[in-house]
Amino acid sequence: MAEFDAFAATYEQSLDASIGITGESFDYFAKYKAAYIARNVAPKGPAKILDYGCGVGLLSKHLRALMPEKRVDGFDPSEESILRIGPELQVRGMFTSDECLVGRDYDVIVIANVLHHVRPRERGELIRSVTLRLRAGGKLVIFEHNPMNPLTRRAVSRCAFDGDAVLLSQGETRGYFPARQFRVRRDYVVFFPRWLSWLRPLEPFLAWCPLGAQYVVTALKTPA
Repeated sequence: MAEFDAFAATYEQSLDASIGITGESFDYFAKYKAAYIARNVAPKGPAKILDYGCGVGLLSKHLRALMPEKRVDGFDPSEESILRIGPELQVRGMFTSDECLVGRDYDVIVIANVLHHVRPRERGELIRSVTLRLRAGGKLVIFEHNPMNPLTRRAVSRCAFDGDAVLLSQGETRGYFPARQFRVRRDYVVFFPRWLSWLRPLEPFLAWCPLGAQYVVTALKTPA
């Protein structure tokens, strides 16, 4: 994934170009994810959050803004992306491209739109290694593109750095979590483009509907 070094300088512009049909910028979707985490996942009070595959810090920025009492760290194998993360995040968290420096005992770990860039045979091992950094009772949150949504597939096909993307179903994602070790929840999210934004208050009630542009799998790590 370090090939993202080549896209670090134009990351946001490339994303905005690929999702233009929605009428929103990538910043909107980063804030959407952060709001979902704040509303449904993060514990009350101080906590540690890891943004795994943080890129240039767009999601981390909104996590910090919505939950200022929590520590937000980030990891991304793209060194160029890490260098573009602003000092306002760096000074209050640890952002690195060296996985050896990433901490442990996180309350929440987020993997947002990362797995479709990982070779299918390597996904299970990546998730296993990430869950080792969770405390007992912590939660791993995975956001992914929903391959059942045709507009999502179109956006992926138009994205400059999604040439290697292999989309994964929510069933595959849920299958990486053994029932004896995790309690798993799945929600579909992002239903309405900007011109139907007046319907967005209904989205929490549509989490069951497989037409969302993305889905979220949240895995609670149960005590051993």
